[in-house]
Amino acid sequence: MKIIKKYAGILWILIGLVAGYFNIVVMGIPKFESGKQEDLVFAIINVCILTPIIVGGLITFGYYAISGDYNEDNN
Repeated sequence: MKIIKKYAGILWILIGLVAGYFNIVVMGIPKFESGKQEDLVFAIINVCILTPIIVGGLITFGYYAISGDYNEDNN
């Protein structure tokens, strides 16, 4: 079970990196370049607020899974 948790941790980190790339490249940059005010507000909220929360949470969760913090060792 510990091996599965470590692989799941790696998967969570990769999902976090993909989500960061998607939020910045696909959802952020095209909205910055569109020139409309409502797109600019959406891009600022998405890139400056949502992306760090999403990426930070997923990568932290993956790190804890890899480091073994979720193991049920009863010492």
